[in-house]
Amino acid sequence: MIEKINEVLSGLLLPILLLSAGLFLAVRLRFFHLFQLSTIIRVLTRKNKRSGVSPFRSLTLALAGTLGVGNIVGVASAIALGGAGAVFWMWLSALAAMLLKYAEVVLGVRYRRRVGGAWRGGAPYYIKEGLSRRGAPRVGIVLAGFFAILRLLDSFTTGCSIQSAAVASALGGVMGIPKAISGILLAVVCAFLLEKGMGTVMRVTEILVPLMCAGFLFLSVFCMAIRPQGILPALGLIFKDAFAPASAASGIGGFFLSRAVRFGTMRGLLSNEAGCGTSPFAHAAADTASPTEQGFWGIFEVFVDTLLLCTVTAIVILMNFEAVGGYAAEPMMMAIRAYSAPFGGAWKQAVEDFLGTSVLCFGFATLLCWAQYGLASVDFLTAKVAYRRLYVGAFAVAVLWGAVTAQDFVFEVADLVIGLMILLHVPILCLFSGEVLGETEKYFGWRKLSLTKGKKCDKIK
Repeated sequence: MIEKINEVLSGLLLPILLLSAGLFLAVRLRFFHLFQLSTIIRVLTRKNKRSGVSPFRSLTLALAGTLGVGNIVGVASAIALGGAGAVFWMWLSALAAMLLKYAEVVLGVRYRRRVGGAWRGGAPYYIKEGLSRRGAPRVGIVLAGFFAILRLLDSFTTGCSIQSAAVASALGGVMGIPKAISGILLAVVCAFLLEKGMGTVMRVTEILVPLMCAGFLFLSVFCMAIRPQGILPALGLIFKDAFAPASAASGIGGFFLSRAVRFGTMRGLLSNEAGCGTSPFAHAAADTASPTEQGFWGIFEVFVDTLLLCTVTAIVILMNFEAVGGYAAEPMMMAIRAYSAPFGGAWKQAVEDFLGTSVLCFGFATLLCWAQYGLASVDFLTAKVAYRRLYVGAFAVAVLWGAVTAQDFVFEVADLVIGLMILLHVPILCLFSGEVLGETEKYFGWRKLSLTKGKKCDKIK
């Protein structure tokens, strides 16, 4: 039943919705992310002078929620289920996703509020307040509450069970560690750090995420450099299969129901989560005076996650697919074996050990991030502290359960929940796009004024 619903959602509705919404925002925002690259780069590379949570630290928490399974298991799963052409649709969804991510981050900062000295915000807050300002307070309360419940469910599937399963699979396949042992250790450490609070979690992700990205990117480039003759054929296969929907019936409807489109789009979403409304919670915590500038970090988040790391992962897998195609049922091991295939002897084992450790770090950081998303949903739904403690205990149990059980059903539930979140959230982004446009015009209007009158602009100096 769930699989049939997902076929309709992710095969036809979601690709059309995401691509059309991304195009709508691109036109309304005048494609500024393409024409104002120098400004965006200047903001991203500027030294932070504020004393609170830095925009970069907020980015690392958001990236912790998207890196990992989406980049490794998600890419391998998309290729195994949808063919090489699924990678093309991951790219296309990422291009559409950049301004979706930008819009939701801008709204997250715009509607945030201070609670106990810290910023708190995210999709439930701007859904509730934004619809209330438009004369529909009851609708806002209902939709915001429903979204918070969906995000809570997603924290147990995408953010918990899938992550712990990936870590347990990697450690078991590479190092021979029993899945139950991996699950117990992950559950205990996660529960301990969650009790320490969000500040501790953000400090952990601020260290782990840059190291993970740099190490994984270096290994990917090294694997491609060993066999450079396989790069162009892998890229050619991606473009060739993208427009050859083997499972399509006929016509445009069959095209969008193709496995490449379906799994490419959904695994791309699992990777960058743009349009889902999850990462605005992390970005809303940043000590920034400009919603637009924090939105730039959202664009960069999608670039790093999907266009950079997912692409190198896909190329390495496709270059060595003949050697790893038999691991289709275990996408994590498919990716690991693809990376170690060019090596032999001690080097092969060293690469697999490194990847196993990387997956542990990726998965652990994602677990911590999504637990914060789940706690944020609990806080939005109720102010009782007892429910926070109940959630931490339930999350720890879900970590252990995910590590020792099969994940096909969990992936189906995760796809369904993500699909429902997108169906609810993306129309809200389009409805609120006037506010996003206003913030963007105000920001670049200041920039134009500073250039024409010789005044310094605090926003980009």
